[in-house]
Amino acid sequence: MTIKTFDAFTRLSIMDINRITNFLHANLGEFKDKKSAIRKSIMYAAKEMPGLGGYVFIMEEKGEVIGAVVVNRTGMNEYLSENILVYLAVKKGFRQKGIAKKLIKHTVRYCKGDIATHVSIDDPVKKLFEKQGFKSRNIEMRLER
Repeated sequence: MTIKTFDAFTRLSIMDINRITNFLHANLGEFKDKKSAIRKSIMYAAKEMPGLGGYVFIMEEKGEVIGAVVVNRTGMNEYLSENILVYLAVKKGFRQKGIAKKLIKHTVRYCKGDIATHVSIDDPVKKLFEKQGFKSRNIEMRLER
């Protein structure tokens, strides 16, 4: 199993963007967003949209994606984190094998600055993030329009 890193310098092809979008949409479970939102976060990370970019990390086995992380850079610090881990997913059948833990560790090593993530209070992945040093600091309140 290898982890591939994509950023503004190691570009994702449109085929890769579609493949990772479909993978995340299929494997995020009940907490998933619409495909258009997932694709937008990947496009932002890949600098295919205006912004600071970010990172996409994928773990593959025999050419098949079995885990993925999308991180967007915020350009902020001190009052907000420099990075936001937007999506983390592991393919069913590969869960509970340490893949998410390896992807989080790779993300922490690779990204400079603080990393924030939004995790539902009910999501069991919250404990995994806490074991990797993430701390619950705030709850998000959002006015949706």
